[in-house]
Amino acid sequence: MGVATPGAPTLAPASPGALSAVTAIAHNTFREAIRDRILYLLLAFAILLIAVSRLLAMLTVGSEEKIIKDVGLSAISLFGVLTAMFVGVSLVWKEIERRTILTLLANPVRRWQFVAGKYLGLLLVLAMNVGLMSVALLALLWLRGEPALALLPALGLTYLELALVTAFAILFSSFTNPMLAALGTFSVYVVGHLSWSLELLGERLPAGAGRVLCAVLYRVLPDLERLNIRAEVVHGLPLPDGYLVAATLYGVSYAVAVLVLACIVFERRDFA
Repeated sequence: MGVATPGAPTLAPASPGALSAVTAIAHNTFREAIRDRILYLLLAFAILLIAVSRLLAMLTVGSEEKIIKDVGLSAISLFGVLTAMFVGVSLVWKEIERRTILTLLANPVRRWQFVAGKYLGLLLVLAMNVGLMSVALLALLWLRGEPALALLPALGLTYLELALVTAFAILFSSFTNPMLAALGTFSVYVVGHLSWSLELLGERLPAGAGRVLCAVLYRVLPDLERLNIRAEVVHGLPLPDGYLVAATLYGVSYAVAVLVLACIVFERRDFA
């Protein structure tokens, strides 16, 4: 008979297939995450900020439509990252802290399936959050009689950006505590949007360790600006041909690579 433990998914007696195990863990992760009060607090603040953007637009010089779109898209990105930080980084740590990870891995579940299931569950949580915030923003624009469907490419790439940052959250949480994992995740988000400055800084530094470090960080850390088309969408600027496809492939490939690294790190971790 399968073993049921608080915080761990119930598995069938027979050895489940890889997809079945990942799905079970993802479902349990989603249920656990949506019970987290921090998640709803962040979501409420994000939706409130999107609504308040109407007031900000009235108090700011410039096109009200553009300000609402800019504030709304930025809020979705920022609060999505906060969700990955405060909810995502603690999920793996909770399993280890409660020792439920030992019971779970005693079932016919591989460690990579555990990591992949946690990640998939977080993606479902992010999809729910981004979906609700997007509906709030699109509804606000619709009530104003403004075109809203043009925001869909930016919303899609924003979700992909959050999926990539979440992969880093899973990676950091696989070998350190939630505080350091949250700090590392937020650092990746910030540096990822400022990666151009690393190349510029490296060019201005004298030859040596500093320039090498900048070069390594520039090539290793993700360039999240590739997934940021908020300015183009808000101001109606055209994108180069094939840009959306190239950006999507970049984000997906990077997220998969980080998730594979997380699986390797978690595989080598000792829980004794």
